[in-house]
Amino acid sequence: RAQQVREWLASHPEEAARVHHWRAQNAALHAAFDPVLEEAVPDRLRRSPESAVSRHAIVPRMAASLAWLAMGTVLGFFARGSLLVTGKPDLAASLPHQAAIAHIVYTPEVRHPVEVGAEQETHLVQWLSKRLGSALVIPKLGAQGFFLVGGRLLPGNQGPAAQIMYQDKTGTRLTLYVLQETGNPETAFRFANEGKVSVFYWLDGPFGYALSGELPRERLLAIAETSYRQLVGK
Repeated sequence: RAQQVREWLASHPEEAARVHHWRAQNAALHAAFDPVLEEAVPDRLRRSPESAVSRHAIVPRMAASLAWLAMGTVLGFFARGSLLVTGKPDLAASLPHQAAIAHIVYTPEVRHPVEVGAEQETHLVQWLSKRLGSALVIPKLGAQGFFLVGGRLLPGNQGPAAQIMYQDKTGTRLTLYVLQETGNPETAFRFANEGKVSVFYWLDGPFGYALSGELPRERLLAIAETSYRQLVGK
């Protein structure tokens, strides 16, 4: 049954994108809230009814809350104009989060980690380049101990995105997330932690790039630098 679903999604890209969005949301929710399950119950929730705040104390607090809510509504109304004229969102701000979610969703896959495998690398490059609108380069990371698994097309916040996956001999996986660049200026390397996933990301030419993995920062940086040199042809 699962195989039938995968085959159907492969022939219906819009529905596949919707499923990817659901899976990404689920992964993000787990990453954000699973740690809360391990927290101890706060003391204030352990209080007996006798120690609860009296009704007379609650009423002023409710009034204050309503006042803050009203103020927030008014401020939001007057601020809406400034939000609407800010233009395009900052791609660099959202890039590491998008990359980390895609990494979390697909790296655990055993049977179907990619859509197109490394044995069809030429086709993979041509396909993703066409969908992203510019010539894509897939870095060679063998000298760093990582070898191409393959890649897939993903929906990004502002258009199509690509994920290139690598794996070393121990089974550790890296992903290079590539997103259409939308006029943002080029940036130097930046680093972000998204839960257990470390991300080095940058904007260059027609693309935004994010290299994600559960590796020490220094090692991930070395791999990111290797990728960058190949991507810019240096």
